[in-house]
Amino acid sequence: MHEIVSFGSIVLVVAVGLTIALAWSKLSERVPIPAAAFFLIAGATLSDIFPTLTHHASIQTVERVVVVAVVVILFDGGMHIGWRRFRSSAVPISTLGVLGTFGTAAVVATGCHLLLGLSWMISGLIGAALAPTDPAVMFSVLGQREVGGRTDTILEGESGANDPVGIALMLAMIQFATASHGSIFMVVREFAVATSIGLAFGIVAGRLLGPLMRFRLPSAGLYPIRTLAACGVVYGLASVAHGSGFLAVFVAGILVGDERVPFKTEIEAFHSSLASLAEVAAFGGLGLTVDLAYVGHDWIWLKGLAIAVLLVLVARPLVGSLLLIPVRLNRGERLFLLWGGLKGAVPILLAAFAVLAKVHDAKLIYSLVFVAVAFSVLVQGTTIPFAAARLGIPMRLIEQTPWRISVPLRSAPESVLRIVVAESSAAIGVHIRELELAGAWIGLIVREGEPLQARGATKLRPGDELLVVTTTESIDRVEWLFAAVEKE
Repeated sequence: MHEIVSFGSIVLVVAVGLTIALAWSKLSERVPIPAAAFFLIAGATLSDIFPTLTHHASIQTVERVVVVAVVVILFDGGMHIGWRRFRSSAVPISTLGVLGTFGTAAVVATGCHLLLGLSWMISGLIGAALAPTDPAVMFSVLGQREVGGRTDTILEGESGANDPVGIALMLAMIQFATASHGSIFMVVREFAVATSIGLAFGIVAGRLLGPLMRFRLPSAGLYPIRTLAACGVVYGLASVAHGSGFLAVFVAGILVGDERVPFKTEIEAFHSSLASLAEVAAFGGLGLTVDLAYVGHDWIWLKGLAIAVLLVLVARPLVGSLLLIPVRLNRGERLFLLWGGLKGAVPILLAAFAVLAKVHDAKLIYSLVFVAVAFSVLVQGTTIPFAAARLGIPMRLIEQTPWRISVPLRSAPESVLRIVVAESSAAIGVHIRELELAGAWIGLIVREGEPLQARGATKLRPGDELLVVTTTESIDRVEWLFAAVEKE
């Protein structure tokens, strides 16, 4: 009987937490505080008020939960970006995601050593932990908003790309810190092996997963479960092969993001909901592992704030501005990208790796990273909409469209496309009769959530959703017609 009561209390706490998460998601439409901030601070506060909670949430248990959560979030984020969007911003995503991670880690490590007097080893571990941005926070903040230009794609792509890079770097640093005869060469070797194997597994998995998702199953509800299982297989195989499972999952998600497969809408909705749940679990669980009493001891909180300021006002602007020089962006877009490098669950997870590896002063590292992340989520995350407005970045909340019109078909409708007119498309403001639609015609327009009959005199607007019937040979040309035009 005691076991039933004990487990029932755990279920009750989890259910109440999910209920609060749903309520907060509605409140966040008016108060732009990310849910991650609420659950991170709430978890840390509850663990101090009710110390018994820590018995059910050891740092090893939470670490495993967060790893699963990050895998789910990265795969969903990769599918959301897709290959087409990634390809259009591949250069800034790759440079910020890879070179930016190393540059940020170096600047933060140097600052921690020179300003706070920490050893080079501790400073290096803190820099490696805080270098990557966080996909959970980025997808949470930007996922429900429509952002003009390429900034949202770059920020989301960077957060997905630099997490595997940061994790591989941190694991290499930990091995260097705990090995009796460590060297910088060992760090470089471990990082190169993990990322190359992870990238290879991700590419192969992405190519195989597309055809696999087309195989029919006996029930519609099994299709999302199949992709979830495949996601776990990809991560597990890459990790067992000593590669970055996180990178493999993210790359696989990107490659299948644009695939036309059965029940694609249901699969995306399932993974999006699961990613939201994973975010709550990750931040709430990580909060429970933080000792606020220790954070308040010996001015640790103040040192953490100093690191956060160094990260936000020095490291990110310095490294990001240099890497974005060759990218064609206006001043407002550059500043928005520099301010939008949010930290979250992944940096705390990396600090947890140091604790589990019993690195010297691991508790200090964990506490400092927690304070820096809390500052980033609360200050940067909350001010993202304000920064977008001040910098001239178009941003608006995406209005829900809960009602759908669907027609069940036994085979793939190869000649029917659903296309969203891009902000800078050449088709904007042009009468439909004037468009070069040889071999294709627009059957329906959905504008601001309302169906609209497509007539020859109708002018298209940004954000219009089009149902286009076309020949197979004309698909690429039709998609190009309504796609974004690259600004010179």
